[in-house]
Amino acid sequence: QVQLVESGGGLVQAGGSLRLSCAASGRPSSNYAMGWFRQAPGKEREFVAAISGSGGSTYYKEPVKGRFTISRDNAKNTVYLQMNSLKSDDTAVYYCATGPTIATLSSGFWGQGTQVTVSS
Repeated sequence: QVQLVESGGGLVQAGGSLRLSCAASGRPSSNYAMGWFRQAPGKEREFVAAISGSGGSTYYKEPVKGRFTISRDNAKNTVYLQMNSLKSDDTAVYYCATGPTIATLSSGFWGQGTQVTVSS
């Protein structure tokens, strides 16, 4: 069983930055892909960014390209999401996920989420 714990969320003004972290414990595989999803009030959960097991490949939802950066430290079993130039539309609960491949993230293991609120 894999446990994921997100941290780093909070309240920030539009244009500001936050860095989310997600630490994996239990029996995670450093070869597993990791990613971030988010769910805004009244909306469905959506993909934000993902990174391959090696860290060599990254993928982003179009609206966050150029503003968000996903990275990982396999020695710490941790994935990060650096979020810059935040907008009110980025307000959501952010969830970390991990799974064998990027394509199977949504059916893998999930964290409990961390709230990000961007005030305009």
